[in-house]
Amino acid sequence: MQEELHIKIRNLEVSDYPQLKRLMDRIYTDLGGAWPRHTIEKLIQDFPDGQVCVIDHDDIVGVALSLQVDYDRFSNPHTYDELISQRMTILNNPHGDALYGLDVLIDPDYRGYRLGRRLYEVRKELCRQQNLRAILAGGRIPNFHQYVDEMSAADYLEAVKRREIYDPILTFQLSNDFQLKRLLKKYLPEDEKSQGYATLLEWNNIFYEPPGRLIESRKTQIRVGAVQWQMRQARSVDEVLQQVEYFVDALSDYKSDFALFPEFFNAPLMGLCDNKSNQTEAIRFLAGFTERFRQEMSNMAVSYNINIITGSMPLLLGDDLFNVSYLCRRDGTVDMQSKIHITPHERRDWVIQGGDTLQVFQTDAGRVGILICYDVEFPELSRLLAEQDMDVLFVPFWTDTKNGYLRVRHCAQARAIEDECYVVICGSCGNLPSVDNLDVQYAQSAVFSPSDFAFPHDAVMSETTPNTEMLMFSDLDLDRLTQIRNEGSVTNLKDRRHDLYQVSWLGTSKPKESPSS
Repeated sequence: MQEELHIKIRNLEVSDYPQLKRLMDRIYTDLGGAWPRHTIEKLIQDFPDGQVCVIDHDDIVGVALSLQVDYDRFSNPHTYDELISQRMTILNNPHGDALYGLDVLIDPDYRGYRLGRRLYEVRKELCRQQNLRAILAGGRIPNFHQYVDEMSAADYLEAVKRREIYDPILTFQLSNDFQLKRLLKKYLPEDEKSQGYATLLEWNNIFYEPPGRLIESRKTQIRVGAVQWQMRQARSVDEVLQQVEYFVDALSDYKSDFALFPEFFNAPLMGLCDNKSNQTEAIRFLAGFTERFRQEMSNMAVSYNINIITGSMPLLLGDDLFNVSYLCRRDGTVDMQSKIHITPHERRDWVIQGGDTLQVFQTDAGRVGILICYDVEFPELSRLLAEQDMDVLFVPFWTDTKNGYLRVRHCAQARAIEDECYVVICGSCGNLPSVDNLDVQYAQSAVFSPSDFAFPHDAVMSETTPNTEMLMFSDLDLDRLTQIRNEGSVTNLKDRRHDLYQVSWLGTSKPKESPSS
């Protein structure tokens, strides 16, 4: 056993060749030993970042050699010889969009220290930094010769995947998140232990961005803002819109990408109805202002360069009344999401109907969904949105009591965890004695995240002071969602048992993604 290890990782240098040769000669006894010196010198010259070694004191005890290749070519069947020229030069493609793992060698005296895992992590980080599409590798299966009389090569791979057989290379690669793509025949004919076979393995770079113009690139760092709105007596529509613009202006000054308002935030206008004691008449009176609010808030979105989720407002379509939220994008386009589940109060006192469409909206700052208040208490809806790669779920709500608020809060936080997305909830506060059934409010707006190491320990990104009119901001990293969905402590979306259950939309109007803005 080694004592007093002093391990570090650095790039391989030409002067390291004598040590590299001794290591390769020791390990590749059945494959002809080390690469010639000119091969290694040329590889270091062509792609220095891809050649990495592990050092203990001054001794090389591990090496990883890599090159760049064209993904479309080498993600399909190929042989080892196609990577090498006739002069034993490794054919690095400086314009390649994938990393190819050529060799990983660990000194036998240093096995057990997981040095190979360190080298694989360096490769993955290099792949991310250089924005390469994937890591490809043709992996030997050196234990196959022991089973060649018992099973085919394909059966051998399946047995290794099921951990019925241990293969020193394939088992290691599978444990490092590589996916087995196919069996390669005659990959390295002189490899008798593998009987000439190899596996084609792939590790996908989940952060890969195809080349494109900077202005068209996906935004990964976004800022959301929410207005914890205080209900107050309203004397006119203009007065309420002036208050809306004040908050939009303030959120825009802080460079927010989104502004979220609460459910029924303009309900104080019901107090202007001549027959405000008739709740059915008062809510339809309020619906008469919805088109103006939609148009004015859309204009604000363009003027202040911010995407606005308009809370919710009543919308009269024919004789049917709906509770709807608008997404007013800063490019001037507008989309609508109806509340699907109607509360007993809305159904009984206001005669509101439930909507029948569910959408993921594409914006310039991520893919978003909107569920109005009660809808977030039904996990099927957010799951359908999550299956369309939703990044942020916005939940405008109105609750009068703390227990009502806590239903929304706890369900919203559960949606963030189970659907691996951010959830922003926003409500109203204050008293409104002039409007029946809206006389008191309770709210504490918040932003929730998945629960994993990349996020706050309590999975709360931001929250307001309860029952106080104020603005709330939170900066969200969309790449962190991508990472936990693929490499998190748990991967809720990936681990669903589709063989046992599924969530399906049965309505006549199917869930859909809105056109890109």
